[in-house]
Amino acid sequence: QVQLAESGGGLVQAGGSLRLSCAASRRSLSRYVMGWFRQAPGKEREFVAAISWNGGNSYYADSVKGRFTISRDNAKNTVSLQMNSLKPEDTAVYYCAAEQSTRPIVGVIRPDYWGQGTQVTVSS
Repeated sequence: QVQLAESGGGLVQAGGSLRLSCAASRRSLSRYVMGWFRQAPGKEREFVAAISWNGGNSYYADSVKGRFTISRDNAKNTVSLQMNSLKPEDTAVYYCAAEQSTRPIVGVIRPDYWGQGTQVTVSS
């Protein structure tokens, strides 16, 4: 069982930046593909970004490509999402997710574990 805990959410003005972090407990993340999803009010949860188990490959939704960067530190058991040039439409609850896989190339992941989520609000 992997437990994931997100942090770093908050309120930011459009054009600003936030950095989300996800810390894992009980298990090492080194055997997991990691990702971020988000869910805006009244909308379905959507994929944001994913990173391979060793950080060698990443994949992004078109809506965040060029603005968001996913990274991981297996030694610290953490995954991060750097969000720049934020837009009001990025407002959502952001969830960290883990898929038990060591595949080298990632796309949209199919999570086995989820965090509780952290709120990101971007004001116009």
